[in-house]
Amino acid sequence: MTRVAVLYGGMSAEREVSLSTGRQVIAALREAGFDVAPVEVGTDLGAVLRALDPRPDAVFNALHGRFGEDGAIQGVLDWLAIPYTHSGVRASALAMDKVAAKAVFAAAGLPVPVGRLVDIAALEHGDPLPLPYVIKPINEGSSVGVEIMREGGNRRAAVAAAWSYGATALVEEFIPGRELTVAVMGERALAVTEITAANGDFYDYEAKYAEGGSRHVIPAAVHPAIYDRAMDVALAAHRALGCRGATRADFRYDDTEGEPGRLVLLEVNTQPGLTPTSLLPEQAAHRGMSFPQLCAWMVENAACRV
Repeated sequence: MTRVAVLYGGMSAEREVSLSTGRQVIAALREAGFDVAPVEVGTDLGAVLRALDPRPDAVFNALHGRFGEDGAIQGVLDWLAIPYTHSGVRASALAMDKVAAKAVFAAAGLPVPVGRLVDIAALEHGDPLPLPYVIKPINEGSSVGVEIMREGGNRRAAVAAAWSYGATALVEEFIPGRELTVAVMGERALAVTEITAANGDFYDYEAKYAEGGSRHVIPAAVHPAIYDRAMDVALAAHRALGCRGATRADFRYDDTEGEPGRLVLLEVNTQPGLTPTSLLPEQAAHRGMSFPQLCAWMVENAACRV
């Protein structure tokens, strides 16, 4: 029987999401017939190394955020020569750095939003882009720290003063319209899902993970050309970063002046959530794959030093 260690928890701002993902994965892998060793990760790397001795056949990386999906734990597992799920060091590090990932996408000819890197201290004194615009931490996920600055608002100075995500931020144009996402498994894009936040505004952390926080429509009711384009761009972005396993590409689709409108790639998540409200399992189910089958596929495609 294949022995799989599931790493979950971690020390990023997404720890609670990772704990939820890990619990789901542990149950699913056991249902799929694997010998599962849960490893709740904290700040002690030595404890993680001890938990991986004796060495498992594979690691299911259920960590999210920094140290979990930014190449850090991937490097440790490469060093130990233990196959692990999801992308390797290079792709993980690139995707987690929004500025680097955006440069890769642009070089590949993929549609990205207008924006630039700014000193967060300078934000207090003036708008770096015409309103409305979006402020994002460079290396956080799950919409942690994302802020939208709108016409008539007076929050810019407060956001700058409270910023805790480093000295710089990525500022991008705000793209009106709809939120779309596409999961990729290996060399196949699965489907296009439209996401509508229950708050009617922004698909933030609460909308992503709270029960009833958002509504998912799969397949998305968009113009056929946009549907096909989103599938193609998601797979192209997956390849451009050098990803493996499963990823999820997030888009904004501006159809405010009619369809087909403007499709813009925001980012690629190299370790999509596997919580009860997550999008990848929904898309896999849409293609006829159960959650235990999805998790088993990830283990079967685990690798290292790639």
